[in-house]
Amino acid sequence: MKPLIGLMLGDVTGIGPELVVKLLSTPQARERADVVIIGDERVLKLGMRDAGLTLPYVKISTLSEADHAGEAVPLLDLHNVDPSLFERGQVSAESGRLTGETLKIMTDLALAGELDGICFAPLNKAGLHRGGWNYHDEHQMFAAWTDHVGYFGEVNIIPQFSTFRVTSHVALRKAVDMVQPDRIEGALQLAHDTLRALGNPAPRIGVAALNPHNGENGLFGDEEITIIRPTLEKLRAKGLASEGPFPSDTVFIKARNGDFDAVVIMYHDQGQIATKLLGFSQGVTLTGGLKTVYATPAHGVAYDIVGTGKADVGAMAAAFRVATDNAAARKHKREVATA
Repeated sequence: MKPLIGLMLGDVTGIGPELVVKLLSTPQARERADVVIIGDERVLKLGMRDAGLTLPYVKISTLSEADHAGEAVPLLDLHNVDPSLFERGQVSAESGRLTGETLKIMTDLALAGELDGICFAPLNKAGLHRGGWNYHDEHQMFAAWTDHVGYFGEVNIIPQFSTFRVTSHVALRKAVDMVQPDRIEGALQLAHDTLRALGNPAPRIGVAALNPHNGENGLFGDEEITIIRPTLEKLRAKGLASEGPFPSDTVFIKARNGDFDAVVIMYHDQGQIATKLLGFSQGVTLTGGLKTVYATPAHGVAYDIVGTGKADVGAMAAAFRVATDNAAARKHKREVATA
């Protein structure tokens, strides 16, 4: 059975509605999963105007009413976002509040077993925060909503490789102190689990160093000697495979050339520079380690092209594939466990 994926239209001030319409206008999208749009009908119509496309849809009151065999896409109309109240291409606290509200409704549906995964079009982090969702990022918000205990993290996926973070949205001064064995283990375990869920039974994972030139034998810092390398050796002895640490100015070249399926990075920009340079229009952000699947394009709301019809659907389509593959793998695992 196909997984049921909830599609969220993104922040109404950005390109999200256009992207969802473009995604669902390709026949391949609904071959991979059953889909329901969760949001406001008026925002969906806005997306059709932006995209210059007509998407057949049918409104439903509950997910159980959805007919996934027909041409029309089911829409659970929350009737909570009036596009006429918001200026396009501008950060809006109220739009951010409603974006969070919609994602919370979808999360509750997933926790109740009614959705197998959530794929959302770009949101605006500043708008989300100004709207009262007081978390460092959406990943911490999702973890709080799902009562998560243990390690979780943002995963960035491009066609060439994926990255997994030891530290993420914190100041660089703080990130250095957070590079500790438990976080390295969490990121490496998350890398193995995520890639296996995506169909890779034996992922090859490289680990980036923290300091320039891998610390140059302690000349530029000793974290590689005292923390990173000893931790990786202990984890390898436990069966958690990896290679490294490698200098961060070479590890991504190795990954791009096919030596690694993923790179564990020590801090945010260490990996983001590489993934956005190599795969900006195809990059995906996955919230890894939670009981609910969340995937979104790695790019933002693109205020500079809102309403022009120029939004590239590539990353949105890739995010949908990642959400579908993860949800399908989890669904299969549940079915096997209960058989």
